[in-house]
Amino acid sequence: MRKCIITVLGKDQVGIIARVCDYLAGANINVLDISQTIVDGYFNMMMVVSAADRDFSVYAEDLDKLGESMGLNIRCQRSEIFEKMHRL
Repeated sequence: MRKCIITVLGKDQVGIIARVCDYLAGANINVLDISQTIVDGYFNMMMVVSAADRDFSVYAEDLDKLGESMGLNIRCQRSEIFEKMHRL
């Protein structure tokens, strides 16, 4: 299992968390931590998940397509890449 960071950004709407978590459950991805907030009608969520050692690009592509279908920006990154990108 490897840790991944999923970010979801966009205009708030009903069912965002449900649809993202439905995909994760179907892909056998476990949510380790989740934080979400809504600021002036815009939704922001960050999740730390544990994913099987399946081809990572499949998760990233599926979540990107899900985001497009909902008018959201959904990104999935390996935790080690996310940490290096956001290191001070």
